[in-house]
Amino acid sequence: MQLRPEAITIYDVLPGRVAAYRVAEIRPQVGGIVRNRLFRQGSEVEAGQPLFQIDPAAFAAEVDMAAAALSRSDAALNRTEAQVRRVEALLKTNTATQQAYDEAIAARAQAAADVAYGRAALERRTLDLGFATIRAPIAGRIDHALASEGLLATPGGTSPLAIVQQIDRVYVDLRQPARRLDALRGLARPDEADAGTPVEILSADGKAYPVVGRLLFSGISVDPGTGEIVLRVEADNPQRLLLPGMFVRARLAREKRPAALLVPLQAVQRDGNGVEHVSIVEDAGRVVRREIVTGGQIDGRVVVESGLRAGDQVVVEGQDRIQPGAQVNALPWRVERVADAEPHR
Repeated sequence: MQLRPEAITIYDVLPGRVAAYRVAEIRPQVGGIVRNRLFRQGSEVEAGQPLFQIDPAAFAAEVDMAAAALSRSDAALNRTEAQVRRVEALLKTNTATQQAYDEAIAARAQAAADVAYGRAALERRTLDLGFATIRAPIAGRIDHALASEGLLATPGGTSPLAIVQQIDRVYVDLRQPARRLDALRGLARPDEADAGTPVEILSADGKAYPVVGRLLFSGISVDPGTGEIVLRVEADNPQRLLLPGMFVRARLAREKRPAALLVPLQAVQRDGNGVEHVSIVEDAGRVVRREIVTGGQIDGRVVVESGLRAGDQVVVEGQDRIQPGAQVNALPWRVERVADAEPHR
């Protein structure tokens, strides 16, 4: 076959781990005995959906007590306001002293403060009563319950009651050498600044998942221990095929070349020292051996980094029956035979 330059994109296939888009630990904000679990384990829950019910009796009683205290404070405020009005009327007729008036004003201010305190206390007790019903902070899939009926729930406990994970969208975390970061950034087109470079997510057997992955350049970080860059890929996951913790592979573009030379894998041979070479047929029909350096593989072909140039006639099949310097009658190689090389990838 005669070598001709081609525009290609070289891909890397990297291992990665799936992570949930958002994770929420379900924890109690008030203490009490868990009376009911209100969800089915492994189901989808909506934001605000009740998940656990803590015994609300004590909180309801505290709400009643706070409401009664507020009513008492309101009554005291009304009494002090009436007292202020009476002292004002007596002061105009000089039958009350200025000190009595000042004391009435101070008593009214204190009663007003007691009302404000009682109203805040009632709001706080009402909040505690609402916290007795533990709700989902986000929508997503809820794992198995880590608490059952009868558990004494306490704020600040070490273990959550359950975990909700949003997985209709997920992250896939990949690793690559830091030296390739500039090449990755160079692949991103200006219109991909927000959308991200497309990434194909593959299963363990190499089949592509029907999801759309995008490389988030804002999510790139460097592992200080290994010097590798951690790439974060965001993928839509409407069918919930990707689950947190799964190991997958991602097919990620490494670089684009406008004029690359490729030869079929079966055209490349190695000598006893592992040096790669191919057989070239010169214009006179004479065979010569040419050492080459290869790069990545694409569909049964390998990229030639050096050693060949456009227009070279490369022997694809039959090179094991010829020696350098031999005269041959070269026949065109059929391109469809690339499929025969697939098992050697």
